[in-house]
Amino acid sequence: MSNLTPVVVENADDEHWDETADLVVVGLGAAGITAAIEARERGADVVLLERFEGGGATAISGGVFYAGGGTHIQEAAGVEDTVENMYRYLSMEVQDAVSEETLRDFCGTSAANVKWLTDRGVPFLPNLCPVKTSYPAKEYHLYYSGNETFPPYSDHATPAQRGHRADGGAFPGASITEPLRQTAIDEGVRIELQSRVRRLIVDGSGCVVGLEYQYLPSRAWRAIHRHVHRLEVLIGKIATGFAAWLRRRCDRIENRHSASRRIRCTRGVVLCAGGFIFNREMVAQYVPEFVPGLPLGTAGDDGVGIQLGQSVGGRLDQMDRASAWRFLYPPNAFAEGLLINDRGQRFANEFWYGAKIGEAMVEENHGVATLIIDQDLKKLAHEQSKPGKLQWFQRATALMNLYLNCKKAKDVSALAEMLDVPRDTLQETLDEYNAAAKGERSDRFHKAGDSMRPLPDGPYYAIDCSLGSKTHLCAVMTLGGLAVDEKTGQVLSENGGVVPGLYAAGRNAAGICSRQYVSGLSIADCVYSALRAARHLTPQNP
Repeated sequence: MSNLTPVVVENADDEHWDETADLVVVGLGAAGITAAIEARERGADVVLLERFEGGGATAISGGVFYAGGGTHIQEAAGVEDTVENMYRYLSMEVQDAVSEETLRDFCGTSAANVKWLTDRGVPFLPNLCPVKTSYPAKEYHLYYSGNETFPPYSDHATPAQRGHRADGGAFPGASITEPLRQTAIDEGVRIELQSRVRRLIVDGSGCVVGLEYQYLPSRAWRAIHRHVHRLEVLIGKIATGFAAWLRRRCDRIENRHSASRRIRCTRGVVLCAGGFIFNREMVAQYVPEFVPGLPLGTAGDDGVGIQLGQSVGGRLDQMDRASAWRFLYPPNAFAEGLLINDRGQRFANEFWYGAKIGEAMVEENHGVATLIIDQDLKKLAHEQSKPGKLQWFQRATALMNLYLNCKKAKDVSALAEMLDVPRDTLQETLDEYNAAAKGERSDRFHKAGDSMRPLPDGPYYAIDCSLGSKTHLCAVMTLGGLAVDEKTGQVLSENGGVVPGLYAAGRNAAGICSRQYVSGLSIADCVYSALRAARHLTPQNP
């Protein structure tokens, strides 16, 4: 925190500034670029500072935007949905992360926000996915991206497809950020890449009046920095140790070859610099149980935006919340088996959304989970994983689990011994599951009967699905951040009130998805919270 200590000036008008703008946005992800465009379109002079090349975690994501209430994409696909229906479902997922009023506003503005994006070039298409899946094949763009179809959610709200996946390949996140980047450039937003914000500048009253950032004046070092970062993004999920070394290399280049500049903002600063999953010290401090998971995001998710807010008295919220994505399917055959904990007990509906399974696994079961299938399900999983039936990364994961993460046991006794769980407990778990699969009793996790297969006899196969599995990696993202005023996006102060001149959006702020996550909710919250901040900063006369 010492290098983030703010600069205090008595009077901003008396200081020397390298440049001036109405508004400075920190971070070029979904939140940052949205805030910059909206403020610029409303007449503000906007500078956007980005540590790397831009895009953030959104650009390397699946490009899913959670929206409903009757979006024009839903209507074109023939999906019936209402704002109230969307609210009833999300109230169960979001819980107390935000107020009822804010969640209703989020749902009420959802369709308009999709239109805001498509008007600026983001390609959403109305191609309905015909099956429940964790992520649709490339020809489908609208799907159930959460727990909408499962009780008790389906008891409270009519299921509706709300996962709007942008067009553009397996990971089309850049199909969201790149059209918005081009819009920002066309509108006249001043984008400064490879510029790392180091300190905020406040005046004698505590108002944020500017910031200090570092940039790389040498074209050669800019090129090296860019190359190292691109390589880190490319191999980040498959060579984590080398990727960590590359991130340190970027730090070293910035520390040794940067020059400093100060920029004054006459209206405010909007922090949109992502979460803190790549700041391992912060992860160990706030969400230590998630440390074994695979960090999901980019090197920019280093917590600096949150720390900048803290440095001027900003209050934190939901910092103990993270999301572990333990998807069991596709192939769907895997989810027809049963998932047990380190005591041999079943603890989830195997078809639940991955973050819900991850929450139960980490917070209630010590991060340990094992999937049990039999010979028939193993054969079916292999059949469902043939070329053309899954996205390439889904097929790769399925085959790795079938061939490298699948241990065989001839019967229940051998399985219990192999997993080091009580044999009687495991037998009881199997008996209960088999009875539900045969229709002899209801399943206590509300799993549909046609999604269950009896597993009466061996051999059995065990697939390690634990948080720290080295073969079946479990991605983790952080959900907490700076507390903000839910009407304006202003950062709340530890001393009461707000920090004047400071706003936060996206994963720099606690928001809609800070209690629980479903696919697309974070990007949707990025856009919602960024528009909120930009509109408060740049009011327009009626």
